[in-house]
Amino acid sequence: MKFQILSLIALVGSTSAFAPSVRFERSRSALSAARKPFISGNWKLNPQTKEEAVQLASEIAASINPSSPDADVALFVPYVFIEAAMEAVGGKLQVGAEGVVPEMKGAFTGAVSASMLKSVGVQWTLAGHSERRVIFGETDEYINGQVLKLMEMGMSCMLCIGESESEFEQNLAGAVCAVQLKKGLAGVPKESMDRICIAYEPVWAIGTGKVATPEIAQAVHAECRRILAAMYDQETADSVRILYGGSVTPESVDVLMAQPDIDGALVGGASLDSSKFGRIINYESVLEKV
Repeated sequence: MKFQILSLIALVGSTSAFAPSVRFERSRSALSAARKPFISGNWKLNPQTKEEAVQLASEIAASINPSSPDADVALFVPYVFIEAAMEAVGGKLQVGAEGVVPEMKGAFTGAVSASMLKSVGVQWTLAGHSERRVIFGETDEYINGQVLKLMEMGMSCMLCIGESESEFEQNLAGAVCAVQLKKGLAGVPKESMDRICIAYEPVWAIGTGKVATPEIAQAVHAECRRILAAMYDQETADSVRILYGGSVTPESVDVLMAQPDIDGALVGGASLDSSKFGRIINYESVLEKV
């Protein structure tokens, strides 16, 4: 399903949200109001000590206040910090795992199972992050096994998808996302889709400082929603939250969150800075001035 990014941009409607004259409100458009925003951070192989993890988690939790947007917030942290981070945030946000294996027990040195994670209170787990795909060689089939195991355990999954820079330049973003969605969600019934979030992370934007323009991000998100509608139905597609990831910053979050099909953010580097991530949690939706 090869598609042209520019053609999609033309289809997704007005870009008046980027006009110079705008106002800021903490509210969602009518189109996406039914989907609760989800702001999440992925710490990756950071920080280096338990003490640093506790301090960072505590500072991030402190940034959530009564005037914050009505959004779900989660931190995906290294396994060894999960319980300490949970205690540090005091229930103000979710603490999830950065990965899981499809197996439940046995001779799999270094692996962590869904049952282990659930036993310490984890509800959300990442699957399919590009670093797991590229560095660790996790295939779509292996990732699907992770997703299915999480569904079986009654847990929730954030399935990460996205194209490389060369694929983007060849206008293959839609095709790549279609394959990763269809393979990653194979066997997941419609009834379980309320425990699935999608994180669109263009690989060329992860940790590079590059950010897809709001128009491009919105176009790909709309295409992902169209793919989900074809896989399930329009009602299911309209209910699934699709997050944008890839060098999200305090400077880019507001206009990204204003897009009708962008329901949140999966944040990497900025989630390691409590001030920056606190600003992202407390995003301001940019709405066209009436």
